[in-house]
Amino acid sequence: MSNPTYQRKQPPSVASTGKSGRILLLLGVTVILLFLTDIALGSVTIPLPNVLRILLGQETEQMAWVNIIYKIRLPKAITALLAGAALSVGGLQMQTLFRNPLAGPSVLGVTAGASLGVAIVMLSSGTVTSLYAIQQLAQASGWIIVLASTLGAAVVLLLILLVSFRVNDNIVLLIVGIMIGNVTLSLVSIWQYFSAPEQVKDYLLWTFGSLSGVTPAHLSILIPLVLAGLVLVFFSAKWLNGMLLGENYARSLGLPVGRARILIIITTSLLAGSITGFCGPIGFVGIAVPHLTRSLLNTSDHRMLVPGTCLVGATVMLFCDMIAQLPGYTTTLPINAVTALIGSPVVIWIIMQRRNISANFG
Repeated sequence: MSNPTYQRKQPPSVASTGKSGRILLLLGVTVILLFLTDIALGSVTIPLPNVLRILLGQETEQMAWVNIIYKIRLPKAITALLAGAALSVGGLQMQTLFRNPLAGPSVLGVTAGASLGVAIVMLSSGTVTSLYAIQQLAQASGWIIVLASTLGAAVVLLLILLVSFRVNDNIVLLIVGIMIGNVTLSLVSIWQYFSAPEQVKDYLLWTFGSLSGVTPAHLSILIPLVLAGLVLVFFSAKWLNGMLLGENYARSLGLPVGRARILIIITTSLLAGSITGFCGPIGFVGIAVPHLTRSLLNTSDHRMLVPGTCLVGATVMLFCDMIAQLPGYTTTLPINAVTALIGSPVVIWIIMQRRNISANFG
């Protein structure tokens, strides 16, 4: 049954929409400033004016800075933008679909499926010639890892879609997704147990997550995938608003609930699967950022929440990357550890703010 609280909600007023627009503009400026700062900071600090000149194609006295920016820092900063926006929007969709404040992109087991695909490549025994050849190729290039991750996520997505055709209850679908994720993680654990220590080490390093492994060639694939997913979410904002009211009430409004649910599953899998394949599993961003955005914009309207979540997610990920690279040091922290440090307090705050949870999710 739909919650009466949602039925009484009115569309946002012009004043609140204008305020949200100003906040979005401020967030956009913040993202640009953090993007430039993220490029400037690192083991070699590059003055911000020089960063701007290099990005604008102007000459600079240090040619080494040009190589550092274009070959290392610019792809990493763009990856941070994409990862933050994709994972955050995926989390927003999952929380809306399941009306659960702790749902995230990995809730359907898509991330676990991607991890299983990578494990098949990285933990495969060298006794099988074909798999051994794949391993050697994977060490020379990250493309096989990405392909394995994408296929693993696609298999889980196919299973979830098949279940969604037979199950009309989102809670049941949520439980099925969690169980599929547990099965895949169990398979990975068993595979690790029988693998060589060197293989386990390589796989564990991948699970830490990294933004620096994405090359310009990788971005040529990652950017279209993420943009395609985000565009689909932007155009489905009306459907997301309807799903937030509950399935029964959404049907009474004429919303095609079945198609909306499939679209949400596909776009979330596309966004989360592509980022996981290229960057490894990155946690907490998809859970925490949607709540930060709701509190910041003070609205449940997805026409504002979707762009706001993209900007807040990009801001958080850029900030995490700045912390992870330890300016002035050659050491880089795992991005997963940094996002957990920031995301965990937010999740605790979500649990403590029971009134806020009730107001947004019934």
